[in-house]
Amino acid sequence: MGRRKMEIKRIENKSSRQVTFCKRRNGLMEKARQLSVLCGSSVAVLIVSSTGKVYSSSSGDSMAKILKHYEVRHADELKTLDLKEKTQNYLSLKESLETVQCKLEEQNVDNISVESLTSLEEQFKTALSLTRARKKELMMELVKTLQEKEKLLRDENTVLASQLAKMGKENELLETEEERAMLLENNNNPPETLPLLK
Repeated sequence: MGRRKMEIKRIENKSSRQVTFCKRRNGLMEKARQLSVLCGSSVAVLIVSSTGKVYSSSSGDSMAKILKHYEVRHADELKTLDLKEKTQNYLSLKESLETVQCKLEEQNVDNISVESLTSLEEQFKTALSLTRARKKELMMELVKTLQEKEKLLRDENTVLASQLAKMGKENELLETEEERAMLLENNNNPPETLPLLK
């Protein structure tokens, strides 16, 4: 007798849901381990439960190494996602500024209440502090990126300097060997002398 096919939908019973979560989590982690062993690949599994508890498993390489590899491979995609977040944040700030501007441009500017002005002031302060915080964050990211580039350039400079020094030593050895060869050649062929007068 075969197993019946289970419909995939949220389990309403809390205890059944927890049991299913534990069994399937363990099964998923076991399958990931098997994939790593069978194919010789690095596998990382990261699961966050509905209560916020984090479960992780890695095989092949450490979780940190796998995540670093993923970050390097998908840096462009992550930057694009980060840019989308920044754009959405910018749009929300822009919308709030437009709302404030609309309120200020109303015809009854003289009749605006103190509470309304206080609310507008708070919105301005919030928008300003968010903008400053975002600007500071972007500047820090830029500084960090430039520092990383500087380190890479210094490392490359060190490698190039060592290669140049090595090439200089090789050239000196070649010059020394050429001089030795010339000396040996001169020793084998005695210098010509003037014939003696008879």
